[in-house]
Amino acid sequence: MKAIIFDMDGLMIDSERLYFATEREIAKEFGKTVDDKTLWNMMGRSPLEAMEIFVKNLNLSMTPKDLLIKRDKIMIEKYKNDLYPMKGLIEIINEFYTKMKLAISTGAPKIFLDIVVDKFNIRKYFDILQTSDEIKNGKPDPEIYLKTIDKLNLNPEECIVLEDSSNGALAGKKAGCYSIAVASEYTKGQNFNFVDFFANDLIEAKEHIIELQKK
Repeated sequence: MKAIIFDMDGLMIDSERLYFATEREIAKEFGKTVDDKTLWNMMGRSPLEAMEIFVKNLNLSMTPKDLLIKRDKIMIEKYKNDLYPMKGLIEIINEFYTKMKLAISTGAPKIFLDIVVDKFNIRKYFDILQTSDEIKNGKPDPEIYLKTIDKLNLNPEECIVLEDSSNGALAGKKAGCYSIAVASEYTKGQNFNFVDFFANDLIEAKEHIIELQKK
């Protein structure tokens, strides 16, 4: 294995609680409620695809594009003021920095990724920062991972994908990578039967990758 590709939301940072809270707030504004199944289905997808699911399931009159603008405005402020790294993030980065190539492949737009890597001062550790801005098909489509792998100049089987959602882990698997799921409290009920390894947190994922490297 020559590279580790990180998802961002829910994997590197505890942002899923912010998305869930924001989307429930927006639903309430329209006099609606949104269930976990809808929110789960939105996870990992491109921002516009996620909002299309939201609008359809809640039968809203607002367009997905306009709703996305509304959501992003709220989320940007929350990213700046109420965001924390997930347990083990700094440890796993420090363990494999210089030993393997590191990349981020996120369904979020560049403005969100920039806030994260600069807020936690981790930009310098990553060879590739891939956002959804130039991606046509969101996860579980493998497009974003295939693009990242191409930029890394590696083969899929040389890459490990770390994901917290079923959609994301499936995208990594479809791309031909070794797929590790690190589910959060928001995704632990999703289907991960297809992954190569299930880790309880990034520390356990780190230890598993160390063992993989010994083989």
